[in-house]
Amino acid sequence: MRVPVTPLAFGSAAVGGLYAPVSRDEGVRTVRRALDAGMRYLDTAPHYGAGTSERILGEALADVPRLSFTISTKVGRVLRPMRPGEPPDSAGFAGEPAVKREWDFTRDGVLRSLESSLERLGLDRVDVVYIHDPDEHEAEVYESTFPALAELREQGVVGAIGAGMNQAEMLARFVRRLDMDVVLCAGRYTLLDRSAEAELLPACVERGTSVVVGGAYNSGLLAGGTTYNYEPAPAAMLERVAELERVCARYDVPLRAAALQFPLRHPAVESVLVGCRTPEEVTDNSALFALDVPEDLWKEL
Repeated sequence: MRVPVTPLAFGSAAVGGLYAPVSRDEGVRTVRRALDAGMRYLDTAPHYGAGTSERILGEALADVPRLSFTISTKVGRVLRPMRPGEPPDSAGFAGEPAVKREWDFTRDGVLRSLESSLERLGLDRVDVVYIHDPDEHEAEVYESTFPALAELREQGVVGAIGAGMNQAEMLARFVRRLDMDVVLCAGRYTLLDRSAEAELLPACVERGTSVVVGGAYNSGLLAGGTTYNYEPAPAAMLERVAELERVCARYDVPLRAAALQFPLRHPAVESVLVGCRTPEEVTDNSALFALDVPEDLWKEL
């Protein structure tokens, strides 16, 4: 990794209003609690609350020494004002401004997106830029998105570049074909889904590409919820979680602690992103991350 990251990192989709609104004041307090807890790598995106997450981070970081934290944002969606009579986006974020998201992986889209992100963040540079969810735009990544980011990296405008997705297969192709510094793999290297082990993680070890893992709770199922990959969990998956809970209970270890720590057992993984909505969730996740997990439990899991 070209830039420093902390083993436990702050994911900011929740303070952007994912599923439920978060006040600006509480969002700012949550970010500052994360910094105090040692979560000094923070990840955001224009998509999170249609710019809301970036604005909250900008306010929270305004008086924080720039070299004391690492921040990443993403490109691939640009935001524009909503036209009269236009329906709002159904993106799962509450309380977001009246803007529309548009896919744009062109060079111009990359530059416009990053410029707007810097304005919302109140920064003159970001440390990492991810290509965000290019599932239907793979050819564009090779043709325009990655070359534009590589140019910015060469100019020193960004420190590291990569891609962030909810799948492992395309990320593995990017690692093999492109000079990426890092990938953000969400939900594909967890106690429930280890599909990243097949191709992505070996490719990252071979190429020296860093891995940041998001979605360690698989959108809530491993944290006591009932959703898996943002949908109601099937019965078979609920049974698997119940068995994992029974195993963890024998060692007096919360399943959430094992889920949060598991990704870092792979040598390619440098950081685990965890979403936090409130200062209390920051404190809780930090404590789970620091909890001692016996090696015998890992073997059983």
